[in-house]
Amino acid sequence: MTFEKVTASDKPMYGPRKLLLCGFPADAQPKFKTLLKMTGLADLPAIWVAAAQTGLHLTDLLGLADGTGEGESSLLPRAIIVSGISEKELHMLMNACRQTGMKAALWAAVTPTSETWTLAQLLTELEAERAAMRKMKKKGQE
Repeated sequence: MTFEKVTASDKPMYGPRKLLLCGFPADAQPKFKTLLKMTGLADLPAIWVAAAQTGLHLTDLLGLADGTGEGESSLLPRAIIVSGISEKELHMLMNACRQTGMKAALWAAVTPTSETWTLAQLLTELEAERAAMRKMKKKGQE
């Protein structure tokens, strides 16, 4: 997987307009929905992904109805996978998550390649990417 820097375009990114949310306990879900309202994204459909769904391809998860999994705690790594939103909206959402002190999350945008992956594959790639970034940061501080 290659990392691409996100700009601040208003043009929608690839895929249907939706969020795939992993690793959110049931009591954190309403807080995240409030954060979506604060950023003007209250109408953005959200799927709360459970550990039992890691074998599903992103395409299949994106096909689930808005609110699927809501109220069920997820033991997956915390991840926010965006689809079909603009880069500007992504920046707003990421900034709001940082400003509210939300637990750090893995972030990804759906691409024509990643939509064919299972959620487990994507999470593995994202965790490897995070580890590589930390290693690079650590080397830079030495």
